[in-house]
Amino acid sequence: MQGKGAFRRFKDELHQEYPHLLPAWYVFRDARAHRRAVEWLADNSLIADTAAAQYHAEHPDPDLP
Repeated sequence: MQGKGAFRRFKDELHQEYPHLLPAWYVFRDARAHRRAVEWLADNSLIADTAAAQYHAEHPDPDLP
C-alpha cells in the first residue's frame, strides 16, 4: 500500500469486495486506536506505565476471522 490515497483504496476494496469483513475490520481498527491512545498517554507521562500495561493486558487485540 503505497502512494496518496492508499488507505482510501484499501477501504473501498474492503467495502466492495469483502463486506463480510467490515465488522471485524471496525473492531480491529477501534481496538488499535485505543491501544495507540494509551501508549501516547504513557509516553507523555499522562498515565503511569503500570496503568498502560494493565490496559494492554486487559484489552488484547481482537480475534480475527
